[in-house]
Amino acid sequence: MNASMSDAGPPAEIQYAGSWLRRHGLGEGPPTPLLTARLMVRGRVRVLDSVLQAVLIIAAALAQVAALPQPADRSVPVLVLGVLVIVLLLARALLDAWVRRVDRRAGAELARRATHPMRPGLRTLLGWPYVVLSGATFAGAFALGVSALAVAEGVARHAAIVLLIAVTGVGLGVILQLREILARPVVAEDEASLTADVVMRIEDARESAVPTVLWSLPVVLLIAFMPGWWNAASVGFVVLGAAAFIAVRVRAPSCETTARRAVDL
Repeated sequence: MNASMSDAGPPAEIQYAGSWLRRHGLGEGPPTPLLTARLMVRGRVRVLDSVLQAVLIIAAALAQVAALPQPADRSVPVLVLGVLVIVLLLARALLDAWVRRVDRRAGAELARRATHPMRPGLRTLLGWPYVVLSGATFAGAFALGVSALAVAEGVARHAAIVLLIAVTGVGLGVILQLREILARPVVAEDEASLTADVVMRIEDARESAVPTVLWSLPVVLLIAFMPGWWNAASVGFVVLGAAAFIAVRVRAPSCETTARRAVDL
């Protein structure tokens, strides 16, 4: 890549970008400032996204606790949680806009732009195993919430509503994030930088598909209020989901392999 964008970053950032290149088999040379800037903004966004996920889990737990022992109106914490979910989605959109802004600035500084007939789609970025896993995890978490809503009363019913709101927020966040990743412009000037661009997209997409929050929410919110069969189902949901995720992670081709296949098409 071209070497501009405030020329060189801090040594730690350059070292991180260099190790990223070597890890993906994309060269032993020093990383360009453009690549370093793009990698660092993605690293910061992932950290902040983890904070947003933690905020959602804590807020959902607080919305549930607010219904204890018997408040006069349980609708207030539910409404507050709904508003917070919208705020978190907007915050996630701002993080995506930050990445897009850095990518566009990097693209504007390239001496020339690589042309490629195919913009990587969802099948390339995630692969069907990840797509199926993400869809099944969301469906499982939502089904747990619906089943709890159908059989529970009082505080447990309130917790089921909180769970459904939180799960819906997570699902919308993943959809919006994948939509943003698919829409990002290609930033590359040759085959090597094009491969690096696709690797970054695949990493972003796979990171967005990690279902940790969906595994956590049913256990955090409802396991103390539901009958034994539901608790067993929620634990089984986590165990089976983790096993499926590990299997997909192990069997799926690496990001660099998938990227090279996409570039060679």
